[in-house]
Amino acid sequence: MDSVTAPLPRPRALARFLVAAPLLAAGALTGVPAAHAAPADDVRINEVVTTGDVNDSVELYNKGGSSVDVSGWILKDDDNDHTYKIPSGTTLAPGGFRAFDVSGAFGLGSADQARLYLADGKTQVDGFSWSSHSNPSWSRCADGTGAFKQAASVTLGAANACGTGGGSTTPVAWPGGGSVATADGSNVFGEDLSGLYQDGSVLWAAQNSGKLWRLVRDGSGGWKPDTANGWSSGKTLRFPGGSGSPDSEGVTVAAGGLFVASERNGDASGTSRLSVLRYDVSGSGSSLTATKEWNLTSDLPSTGSNLGLEAVTWVPDASLTAAGFKDASTGAAYDPAHYAAHGNGVFFVGVEGTGMVYGYVLADSGSYTRIASFSSGLSGVMELQWEPQASRLWAVCDDTCDGRHQTFTVSAAGAFAPAATYNRPSGMANYNNEGFALAGADECVAGSKPVYWSDDANDGGHALRRGSVSC
Repeated sequence: MDSVTAPLPRPRALARFLVAAPLLAAGALTGVPAAHAAPADDVRINEVVTTGDVNDSVELYNKGGSSVDVSGWILKDDDNDHTYKIPSGTTLAPGGFRAFDVSGAFGLGSADQARLYLADGKTQVDGFSWSSHSNPSWSRCADGTGAFKQAASVTLGAANACGTGGGSTTPVAWPGGGSVATADGSNVFGEDLSGLYQDGSVLWAAQNSGKLWRLVRDGSGGWKPDTANGWSSGKTLRFPGGSGSPDSEGVTVAAGGLFVASERNGDASGTSRLSVLRYDVSGSGSSLTATKEWNLTSDLPSTGSNLGLEAVTWVPDASLTAAGFKDASTGAAYDPAHYAAHGNGVFFVGVEGTGMVYGYVLADSGSYTRIASFSSGLSGVMELQWEPQASRLWAVCDDTCDGRHQTFTVSAAGAFAPAATYNRPSGMANYNNEGFALAGADECVAGSKPVYWSDDANDGGHALRRGSVSC
């Protein structure tokens, strides 16, 4: 939008995500050094978006070692009369990102500036000018210190997509057999089967209609519904208190129970409710009521109500500390002892609409702390799986990305970085695969082990398929 004295409304396509103002910075809830009136040069304009499906936005980044209170600081474009005041109570954690939607105050034009001032409105902290619209993002590479360039993707609220850090790995062939076979009976599940997680001899499957399936082996390499303890037709999921219908998209098992990622309440489908829900699955009833909910909606960039949390996986603390993982909320090496009781691991969630991945410490008390955020390099994340044997994280996209799979490992810098991008197996059509699960190391035979996909569209009357991957 061109800069004008009185900003005019600009029609927008349905955004894949809109940036809330303010977004909670990484680590804004717990585990962060006290904020202070830090040296101004600790805070930098880090990303600017001026066009496309995202409202005009400016992201700030704290490159320093202490939290910075930026309450009342001022953002301006090239007109001194156009101002956006950062709300009180706004802090930036060390290494933290925070994006602000400035479109209600002014527009960012094709030749314009973004300027940051202290609360007096006169002392300039940082600035960036450009001569053409973002395409799609003007991003500083490296974060906080490098020069601005046109990045390949918008990553507001997270690390910029700077080269390989944005997941630009060239796709290679699937690292396993090319053949794929059906792994369920005909029309057992119907449509909307989504997240998968294999837990030994059980395959858990989340269905968007607010249902959880417990599957057991069928004796021929596939899976069938468990017929014991009320699982024959799956179990209905409820939010805490027994209300609502979670739009269950992802599932994982961790210390303390089974966890489901939900993007909304089916009874209010037009409103995002980006939650991780914990369930006790030991009973025999026909429904399951969540024993805990971590509602992350206010901490994440806004998305369409059907473009939210699509994936969840759990990574043990021991795996992260062994890899030298860095906690973005503190700027130091991840220290599990820094957090109260939290089940000895970190939950990573994937967002369909943005392709972003976020890491959270979910405390048993119900509080949470975001300690990581990074781009998957995919246009959407439909599944996440941690593979402990290889110490790698899998991110999976459906037919939107031609069924590509991206793997990540913890880099020397302590952050998850792309390791490889794989095409789908040559023998599998471009199905709407929203779930992916890997067998454990105990099933590795002759250097190969099974993997499974769930097809949301139930193509050909089948929702589960089986392939293989190298151990």
